[in-house]
Amino acid sequence: MKLFQTRASAGEILSSVEFSQALLSPSSAHGGLYAPTQLPQLDENFFAEAVNLAYAQIALKIIEKFGFDADTAMFERAVKRYERFDDPQNPVQMRKIGENLYINELYHGPTRAFKDMALQPFGALLSELAAKRGEKYLIMCATSGDTGPATLETFANAPGVKVVCLYPKDGTSEVQRLQMINAGAANLKVIGIEGNFDDAQRALKSLLASEKFKERLSAAGLSLSAANSVNFGRILFQIIYHVYAHVYLLKTGELKGEFDIVVPSGNFGNALGAYYAKKMGAKIGKIKIVSNANNILTEFFTQGRYDLRGKSLVKTISPAMDILVSSNVERLLFDKFGAVRTKELMDSLAGEGFYELSSSELDALKEDFDADFCSDAECEKYIKEWAAKGVAVDPHTATCFKATTNLTRPSVITSTAHWVKFAPSMFKALKNETLKDEKSGLEALAAEFNDEVPVAIRSLFAKAAVHNEISAKSDIEAKILAWIER
Repeated sequence: MKLFQTRASAGEILSSVEFSQALLSPSSAHGGLYAPTQLPQLDENFFAEAVNLAYAQIALKIIEKFGFDADTAMFERAVKRYERFDDPQNPVQMRKIGENLYINELYHGPTRAFKDMALQPFGALLSELAAKRGEKYLIMCATSGDTGPATLETFANAPGVKVVCLYPKDGTSEVQRLQMINAGAANLKVIGIEGNFDDAQRALKSLLASEKFKERLSAAGLSLSAANSVNFGRILFQIIYHVYAHVYLLKTGELKGEFDIVVPSGNFGNALGAYYAKKMGAKIGKIKIVSNANNILTEFFTQGRYDLRGKSLVKTISPAMDILVSSNVERLLFDKFGAVRTKELMDSLAGEGFYELSSSELDALKEDFDADFCSDAECEKYIKEWAAKGVAVDPHTATCFKATTNLTRPSVITSTAHWVKFAPSMFKALKNETLKDEKSGLEALAAEFNDEVPVAIRSLFAKAAVHNEISAKSDIEAKILAWIER
């Protein structure tokens, strides 16, 4: 199966590339992405077999159906990365927390965030593909808090790979920041930027599209790729855990018809994975998108408008969702309306900060999606309510409870991070107090939750920072090149 450019002019024949090429060079024509035009189907025989398989085996069976050009052995080695998780057989952990309500815990990997589910195998795959080609790469990532630590972790000390991670200097939790600035491998570079995540993402996309930047990298013997979900290699592994939700409910005998997926969404990659899983055959009814105060996706899915005009990013207690430009919406537009319409809409967004769907196009989105948003005050209320029931959820996962009232069929919350990454917000929600010492606060909360602070998190507070550089947006390219060419 090949992947196709998401944007095209009228009459233009869509170009396509093999999976390996899209993985290594994720930008396509007209500033677009790569996406499939068709998806493999998972039939009843697949699900009947899957209930008896471990997660990694299910993953390999799904990947095999795509028929990508990377060989099976390469994918087998990639999913071995799940052996680094709390439970190697079950890197995701599903549990029932209420009537018709389930939580899919995706944060049991090395950096305690759902990004590990995709970035651990993605990192192994990209490194091996590059080595097989005899190429060396600079991997770029922009982060709102979780992609950065997961990218740095998966590529630390990888031969033939250098990594640059851009993060908004005041736009992540303290634990997320420490995970990045303490990353000690010599092939890693972390830069805090003056700006927000959207600024970091714009810088990333600009560099991916810059021929001048790529020429300078080429002179240093490097090609350029990205670890953000603009890379379809990330999306591939995000499809799998939504299919697994179907498998789990089937295995427990609780799947009678359809079930819904609830996703706390910022950059939309997680929700896109659920959409692809549905199209492939998972019995997903609605994909319920929940945003924080940066509720541009709520407006998009309820009113058909993507409108950046007059909007500025709001800092919330769920910082990984503090995003206004959700990159993966483009792949949804492409799948629903085609490359020509996608280019028209994305050009309008770039030029005017706005686009609007027709009523029939909005109806097409509503067939699969619902959307709502959650204020910080509501989020804190949900954290406190569920902690009293013995369920500790981080501020991103907590937003999902806004979409779980009056359930008539199973609903699966996609839990994206361990609570330990957001101790000040947890402390305020539970005790209405400001946390003065994060390390001691973590231990106090762990005792309250009958949980423990992972060693990898606890040790962060004793380390000396490796990366202290803060950069203006205009200086990012020069700082990266100075590091590469030193």
